Amino acid sequence: MKIKIIAVLLLCLPMAMACNAGQKEKSVTLTKEQLLDKIKGGWAGKTIGCTFGSPVEFRYNGRMVPDTTVIPWPDHYIKWEYDNESGLYDDLYMDLTFVDVLERCGLDAPVDSLAKAFAYAGYKLWHANQAARYNIMHGINPPESGYWKNNPHADDIDFQIESDFAGLMSPGMPVAAAEVCDRVGHIMNYGDGWYGGVYVATMYTLAFLYNDIDKVVNEALRAIPDSSDYHKCISDAIRWSKENPDWRVTWQKIEDKYADEISCPKGTKDPFDIQAKVNSAYVVMGLLYGKGDFGRTIDIAARCGADADCNPSTAAGILGTMLGYSKIPEKWMVNLREVEDRNFDYTDISLNRAYVLGLDHALQMVKRNGGKVDGDKVMIALQTPTPVRLEQSFEGLALVSKDTVRYNNFRKPWVRDFEGSGIVLMGRVRGKAHSEEDNSDYVAKLAVDIDGKRETIDMPESFTRRRFDIYWNYELPQGKHKITVSWLNPIPDTNVILEGTLIYKNKE
Repeated sequence: MKIKIIAVLLLCLPMAMACNAGQKEKSVTLTKEQLLDKIKGGWAGKTIGCTFGSPVEFRYNGRMVPDTTVIPWPDHYIKWEYDNESGLYDDLYMDLTFVDVLERCGLDAPVDSLAKAFAYAGYKLWHANQAARYNIMHGINPPESGYWKNNPHADDIDFQIESDFAGLMSPGMPVAAAEVCDRVGHIMNYGDGWYGGVYVATMYTLAFLYNDIDKVVNEALRAIPDSSDYHKCISDAIRWSKENPDWRVTWQKIEDKYADEISCPKGTKDPFDIQAKVNSAYVVMGLLYGKGDFGRTIDIAARCGADADCNPSTAAGILGTMLGYSKIPEKWMVNLREVEDRNFDYTDISLNRAYVLGLDHALQMVKRNGGKVDGDKVMIALQTPTPVRLEQSFEGLALVSKDTVRYNNFRKPWVRDFEGSGIVLMGRVRGKAHSEEDNSDYVAKLAVDIDGKRETIDMPESFTRRRFDIYWNYELPQGKHKITVSWLNPIPDTNVILEGTLIYKNKE
């Protein structure tokens, strides 16, 4: 099923110490050294925050990490993660994939080049990223690869955790950052999933200008349409953070109002929550309750649970940009320095190289957006955050049911009658290795018959090439339907496993 949509390209104050009360300035001038220090602070903070939250990532779903649970920061911690858990750093290697393409192909690199670079990389991906990778490998290209009718994970966090580069290369220029986000973010996301990336990138652009975290968080929200669910969630998180001195009270309010999603198949009616807007709210809480303290910021962002490595990574990247590399406390930097010359897996880019590329791309963006570079002085023509277009995933749908199913052998066709207008089948191929290794070229072929119409689906056993869900269709006529799934090419020691079904209906 391939749904065509049309991509539409999107089309202040200086630093606090230089502000004139009540006046908006048109430009701000930084030295290259100041600019580089902030870019380095962003990348460093992102890496530190990701590592810090790793022990509690998705181990506290629908609940906070209690104060009695110590989140450790031992010596040589980042080096250990590099050596043993390189898949942790999808926050970094996804960002750097796009940085690399921009370096090789220029800032106007075609979307096709950006999409193929990550789709055919050897690293591990999940949710919207993996669904988009599969789409691209099977001829569904951006922006269709991220559109919700082609990607059931369109509202997930994926672009939010990899949009940092767009903000770091656009100091003081949120409109320019949003244009980058439009091209890249729709590779894997749509709607709230895209807004998460736009909002994060915008906060980065403003962190170059302000030493006031409240200002950054509030001003950046102007980039998001106020009628969107994402805007409403973040607005509530900001308001509740002002009203409640205890961050736990705000966490509970967000959980009660926004955690019951109907988008991500795994997260629907489940404590597991990877939707962008809720995890963005946790980033905001870390920033606002952290009040500029680096350790407290990442601790709160991690203790909110859910995607508890990505959220402190984002919060620390934004705060690190504001503070600058030179002002991140030594407690956090000593572990980072051990790895700054090491390339992230599946990339040719280390942190030290990312710093250099980041400065070069930022200088190019400054010049193409009306600024000037004169020797050591960088004059940035400031931009005001402007709302991007309104997008709504899963519009007009309501959940009928989600059922956990364990059907391990499609050698006998699986049949179900249901009533509604949409269906998702969750599942995977499991070979005898039972691992995430890419040591199989086997591709299971499934026939899905629904109302007399057949679609044949390829499901690779390979973890990096896998199809994240078996089948989905959000465009059935409201009414009664019958679905049959058959496995056309079974082999020994391998199963196609159905793990759950979701049924949707049209909203009344």
